Amino acid sequence: MPTLDHLIYGAGDLDAGIEALEAATGVRAAPGGSHPGRGTRNALCSLGEAYLEVMAPDPAQPGGPLADRFTRVDRPRLVSWVARTPDLDRTAALATAAGWDTEIASMSRATPDGTVLSWRLLFVHGHPGGRLVPFLIDWGTTPHPSASAPAGLELDWFRLESPAPGRLVEVLAALQIEAAVREGSDEALAARLRTPAGPVTLRGSAL
Repeated sequence: MPTLDHLIYGAGDLDAGIEALEAATGVRAAPGGSHPGRGTRNALCSLGEAYLEVMAPDPAQPGGPLADRFTRVDRPRLVSWVARTPDLDRTAALATAAGWDTEIASMSRATPDGTVLSWRLLFVHGHPGGRLVPFLIDWGTTPHPSASAPAGLELDWFRLESPAPGRLVEVLAALQIEAAVREGSDEALAARLRTPAGPVTLRGSAL
């Protein structure tokens, strides 16, 4: 069953996002690398079996739809999440059976030490669940980034907040994605972390 792979902490500038996260938690995210063709770059902190990804536009790449969305983030905050699936093709088949469109992409990036990470992504379109339905990732044989990212943060809980929680729950159930959902005034994400600075709750509207 797909579960949380990582949380995305978005920022208009990567250094600003790293600084904001360190100020809140006492842990500094380590540079991960650029996403070629996507116009973004990242830095990571481990959450145990998951991780927290600081993501921002990459000034070394041309802008694009994804990078432009992060440019509009007015302050560093949670903006999205990614679910990990052990069988991307099976999850895609579930989406197709529900009548939704799917898009699968293969990606890779080089870490600062030259290690190449490769993964596959699944995007599901045309569903009624809103912006909180995650895209899905399958790391294949690539070691999971949480194993090498800086430690010090632990995930206490993670939840999704939606003005239409019933529709969101139905879509997640159809894709067999496990996540806590509650009603809220906005499409938002919240996560409680145990940190060297004490308990910290990160929150933000979905991007």
